[in-house]
Amino acid sequence: MQVHASEAQIDHVVAQIRAAGLKEHVSRGSELVIIGAIGDENKLDLAHFEILPGVERVNRVTKQYKIVSRDSHPAGSVVKVRGIAIGGPQIQVIAGPCSVETQEQMDLAADAVAAAGCRLMRGGAFKPRTSPYAFQGLGVTGLEYFQSAARRHKLPVVTELMDIRMLDTFMEYDVDVIQIGARNMQNFDLLKEVGRVNKPIILKRGLSATISEWLMAAEYIAAGGNHNIIFCERGIRTFETAYRNVLDVTAIPVLKRETHLPVIVDPSHAGGKAWMVPALAQAAIAAGADGLLVEMHPNPCDAWCDADQALTPDELKTLMVTLGAIANAIGRSI
Repeated sequence: MQVHASEAQIDHVVAQIRAAGLKEHVSRGSELVIIGAIGDENKLDLAHFEILPGVERVNRVTKQYKIVSRDSHPAGSVVKVRGIAIGGPQIQVIAGPCSVETQEQMDLAADAVAAAGCRLMRGGAFKPRTSPYAFQGLGVTGLEYFQSAARRHKLPVVTELMDIRMLDTFMEYDVDVIQIGARNMQNFDLLKEVGRVNKPIILKRGLSATISEWLMAAEYIAAGGNHNIIFCERGIRTFETAYRNVLDVTAIPVLKRETHLPVIVDPSHAGGKAWMVPALAQAAIAAGADGLLVEMHPNPCDAWCDADQALTPDELKTLMVTLGAIANAIGRSI
């Protein structure tokens, strides 16, 4: 719609879409209103819609993922987390331990995250583990430890939601960013539920998911009304055994072409070893990622899970300096 389109003009377009037997999806930005027609687009006459009052242009979107497609929103979207922009010129590094262990550990971790210059903090209170005998997280107690530590430095918290039944608890504890893990990328009931809340969602790529499947998973969230979605590439499973997962750097420019939503990368889960993390993180930023999800532990040797891939506080500081140089070289900042 045109910038100054009236509500009556918007309603008229919606009525025309419904009259053709399709459903509408209205996306309201700060300046523009985009109306998506969902259904058999062959029933619509584009020329007819182009002459309707208030219409600026009409595009036929043939992709199944209509809301998250760049075709429906040519400009890149920025997701705000307590005023911190993800997707703009400033690259965000979200750092913290794999799992919440103790209050002391989280306090030290928050100190290190803030000292390194990171603006958001990660940590797992609920942990999906391959083995049922491995540490599964502290649950609600972990959320309490996390919030207590992060709030001292005014760091927004990023943590993983595994179960629909815990969504109300996440809202109660005011989790700033809800992470959907790789193993839940196609948990459609979970995606529908987080689509109904007003919280940014980090959607990790499934271990063997195609780009199209990943985009369609995001569409589930967007279709529920929540467009604050951040894609996270975390490595895919292949035949290779020399490292934990293969970081698909190619996915970054492909997603940037296909979707208007921000794209971040988790180099820690991709490589699985701390010594790989800096190189993978640098490659991700150079390829155009909007941010990173990095594991850092105050004392990796004592970590309760994924100790091999956690950076030390000093290593995180050093990495931030290197990333700053790369960001400046491509016209961005850390």
